[in-house]
Amino acid sequence: MKIKDIRNMDVDELKRKNSDLMEELLRLRIRHASERIESTAMLGKLRRDVARIKTVLKEKEAAIYKNG
Repeated sequence: MKIKDIRNMDVDELKRKNSDLMEELLRLRIRHASERIESTAMLGKLRRDVARIKTVLKEKEAAIYKNG
């Protein structure tokens, strides 16, 4: 995901997307431990996407708290 796309999402969408990505990451880690996966780079990509979403979520929540 691109940061531009992430920043255009609202807080509820970000939380939902974060939850989906965490589930996908868990499934991929389990598959990686039990069998070969075609691309181990997907693990890193998912981790970075989760980190981006968490960063933007914190920024938006801080802005709401500051302005609220």
